[in-house]
Amino acid sequence: MTSNGPAGAASSDADIDTVEVVALGESMVTFLPTRAGRLADVPSFERGIGGAESNVACVLARAGHSARWVGRVGADGFGDHLVEAIAAYGVDTSAVRRDPDRPTGVYFRTAGDRATAAHEVAYYRAGSAASAMTARNVDLAAARSGRVLHLSGITAALSDDCLALMRELTAPRPGRPLVSFDVNHRPGLWRDPEGPRVLLDLARGADIVFVGDDEARAAWGLHGARAIREALPEPDVLVVKYGKGGAVVFDKDVPEGTEDATGTATFVRALRVDVVAAVGAGDAFAAGFLSATLRGLPVRDRLRHGHLMAAAALTVPGDLAEPPARGHADRLAALDDRAWETLRLGPGWTEADARAAEEVRTP
Repeated sequence: MTSNGPAGAASSDADIDTVEVVALGESMVTFLPTRAGRLADVPSFERGIGGAESNVACVLARAGHSARWVGRVGADGFGDHLVEAIAAYGVDTSAVRRDPDRPTGVYFRTAGDRATAAHEVAYYRAGSAASAMTARNVDLAAARSGRVLHLSGITAALSDDCLALMRELTAPRPGRPLVSFDVNHRPGLWRDPEGPRVLLDLARGADIVFVGDDEARAAWGLHGARAIREALPEPDVLVVKYGKGGAVVFDKDVPEGTEDATGTATFVRALRVDVVAAVGAGDAFAAGFLSATLRGLPVRDRLRHGHLMAAAALTVPGDLAEPPARGHADRLAALDDRAWETLRLGPGWTEADARAAEEVRTP
């Protein structure tokens, strides 16, 4: 794809404020069904926002971190809605660019679990403004203005220009921010059969990598966390997710002599959750893990905060949930192993601590 003319040119502002996290990628307007059923049968939908990277930025901003989203949307009403809605979460959207020639992407989905055969998603993103992102029309200074730059494999699949941008952002260079990469293997987006290899190469250039065990099996034919680590020895931190089973992290930042070059392996079980909708959990997990990383918390607690944020997403209908208050999350993350493994969370759990605090303040 070709880039825009002057209307899509990148900013040359060198004085952009630094933030804790920058997330770059496509965000779309999401249409959520008002009831269960096939897309052909659902009579109406409620509008929301969706996008792996912007979801992470929104959760982190709500959790008290400074976050910026970098992307491109159409010069249309849906683009207006995305920028306004994401900014309402506390995310800096000043580096978002508007494309006068291409539309904002949208998608519709059914209410069912994504893991079931009955789940349907209809994407209308081909030729979207975000698919035309390049290293020339994206504000690279803004993209590199955070302590962490969060990316995902979805962007790489959108177009050749987007892939070139991802390679630019993950290439080694002096002063590069810590690069976080969620593999997010979406086979339906890739026209190139080399997609899995491309994702592996991008992951090798990142500092923190998130990948599901099921994704690694589908994309690379790898079975188990140790095999995935052997294929991805470069990242300092590798998080392998097992869904309901939990997650394991390999971390090279350990005392000298205590582990081999792949890093120590730490496993934490996932929480028991009364699931409302199985959407948004992966993005929320990444946000929780990154939040704890930014705060310098131990590896076990990083995984636990990831599970807690995922539990917040799983107990609401949409992709985004209000995260637990930091103090509430810290108390839960500090539970002993037995209490952690018997904890069960349901709808409204993130609000319980806030209500209790309000009752204490209001006699």
